[in-house]
Amino acid sequence: MGPEVVERVFPPGLRERLGRSTRLAAEPLTGALDGPEAAAVLARTEILVTGWDCPPLTAEVLAAAPELRAVVHAAGSIRPILTDAVWERGLLVSSAADANAGPVVAFTLAAITFAAKGALSTAAGYASAWPGFLERAGADARVVGVIGASRIGRRVIEALGDDEAGYQVLLCDPCVDAGDAARMGVELVGLAELCRRSGIVSVHAPQLPETRGMLSAQMLALIPDGGAVINTARGSLVDTEALAAECGGGRLSAFLDVTDPEPLPAGHPLLTLPNVLVTPHIAGAQGSEVRRLGVFAVEEVERLVRGVPMRGVTGRGDMARVA
Repeated sequence: MGPEVVERVFPPGLRERLGRSTRLAAEPLTGALDGPEAAAVLARTEILVTGWDCPPLTAEVLAAAPELRAVVHAAGSIRPILTDAVWERGLLVSSAADANAGPVVAFTLAAITFAAKGALSTAAGYASAWPGFLERAGADARVVGVIGASRIGRRVIEALGDDEAGYQVLLCDPCVDAGDAARMGVELVGLAELCRRSGIVSVHAPQLPETRGMLSAQMLALIPDGGAVINTARGSLVDTEALAAECGGGRLSAFLDVTDPEPLPAGHPLLTLPNVLVTPHIAGAQGSEVRRLGVFAVEEVERLVRGVPMRGVTGRGDMARVA
C-alpha cells in the first residue's frame, strides 16, 4: 500500500499487535511489486496485507510469492487488485469492506436527510431571504429508491426501516427475489418504476459493464420534479452530463461523492451549481475512521493464524456484487 496509507491504517501500536501473531516484514512494501526488492520480501511471504495504492496481483507478482496463502485487504474496494491469477492459485481473500461500509452508510443517510429537508436549495437562498415554513418543509421525499442491495445498500435499507420519518423504500436489484425483498421490507421494482416513484434515488450498485450509465438521461427524466440523486457507489453508473443538465435546470438536486470522470474537470457545471454537493470520494473511512480498517485486517490475520474462519472472505463469485 502507499506509505501514507500505512501510517494511517496501521499506526505503530496496531503494527506491533500484528507482529505478535506473525513474523512481520521489517518494512512495508509501498512501491511496485514486480521489482527485485519486492520479490525478496514476497519470496517468504505467506500472508499479504494490502490496501489503497496496491498494484494488481498479477501472475508475475504471484510467481515471486510461492508461499503465499492469503491476501487480507485493509480497504473497501478490492476489485482493482485482484486478477484471475489470484483465483487460479486458490488464495484465500479477505476484504475490510464491512468495516468501510459503516462510514458510507452514515454518509448516505446524512445525504438522504439533507435531501428530504431540501437543505441545498434553502441554504442557497439563506442570504437573500429567510424562508417561510412551507419553503423550509423540503420535498415530498418519503419514497426512497435504492439501486442495488449491496453490502451498503442493505444497511441503508435497514436504517431507513427503523427511521420514524416513515420512508417507503423501493429496491431495484436483479439479484434479489421477492422473498428476499419481503425480508428486507422493501418493494422490488424495475429501474424505470423506481425512478418514476422516488423522491430520492440512492445508488449502491457495483461498477459492471451492464451498470455503466444505468441512470441515463431517460431514467433521470423520470424522477419527479424536486427529486434528488445520491451516488456513493461509482460515478460511471450515472450519466454525468445528463445529470448536470437536470440539476442545471433546477429540476433535480444531487449529492455526489463519486463522479465520472473523477475528478471532474475544473469549471464543470456540477461543481458550481447551488443544488449540487460534490465531495472528493470521502464517504468511506477517512481521518480517524481509517484505523478501523487496520483493526479489521489485523483481526483477520489473527483468525487465520489460529485456524478460525475469517469474517471478510471474498470469493470469485462475489466479484459481480462488490465495488
